[in-house]
Amino acid sequence: MVTFSPAQVCVKIGTAGKSKCCLPAGNMFVRAFLAGVYIAMGAALATVGSTGVADFLGPGFGQLITGALFPVGLVLVVLTGAELFTGDAMFAPMAILQGQSTLKHLVYLWVVVYIGNLIGSLFMAVLVSYGPYTVWDAAGVATITAFGTRAIAIATAKVSYFGPMGILSVFFKGILCNWLVCLAIFLALAADEVISKIVAIWFPIMAFVASGYEHCVANMYFIPAGIITNAIGNGSANTEILNWGTMWTSNIIWSTIGNIVGAVIFMAVIYYYCYKTEICALCEAK
Repeated sequence: MVTFSPAQVCVKIGTAGKSKCCLPAGNMFVRAFLAGVYIAMGAALATVGSTGVADFLGPGFGQLITGALFPVGLVLVVLTGAELFTGDAMFAPMAILQGQSTLKHLVYLWVVVYIGNLIGSLFMAVLVSYGPYTVWDAAGVATITAFGTRAIAIATAKVSYFGPMGILSVFFKGILCNWLVCLAIFLALAADEVISKIVAIWFPIMAFVASGYEHCVANMYFIPAGIITNAIGNGSANTEILNWGTMWTSNIIWSTIGNIVGAVIFMAVIYYYCYKTEICALCEAK
């Protein structure tokens, strides 16, 4: 197995960031749509697999199981070349720091990918809410399954941040989340074979999910899945808390900002600063 040094990985990130910023909008959007779907696939697996675990083994094991299953999503994203906003929050700034891209290209990449991720996540939320989260009788009346009840509980928890300190909590969780997500991508780029990449991705992603951090793209699935499932089954969730407005104002806006800070400051800027001399030497040698 070949491993690449941190400086070499930084150069790979910068080069990849330049390529991402130059993708045609249609191509970029489709890749972003797929990334939203893939992250939602991991989130759906984590929801189903963790259902009922906390009742028998305690909340810690419940979180651990959720975390252990969720990484399937990022594995699919990385190995298929899909475009994920939280990863691109590191790729594009690293390309700029290395002089390979511009702020204009960064904005273009982030906007198109964010929209694509959102639509892909919503697409999956609809499919899963009408699928394993509900059962239907001959009259077309829906009943929420145990998995749907779990999905509603997850969604409700994610919009239950109140007041300035609640917002600050989401923001900090967003920073910690994408710091680990980008570390997972960084480690995957340090390896050159599939199994090594999968292992490199798995543990940092498991750590962020099990720790309860907030990922804006995952939440684009988790929260809508809870809202839609609750509406289908006329569930008991408090719609004053769980609705399309609070999805944004109590979570996604602030988790997105935190995710950006985690990627830009704690990954792109810090790693460029740490290895600037080696990065410049490698870029000159290309």
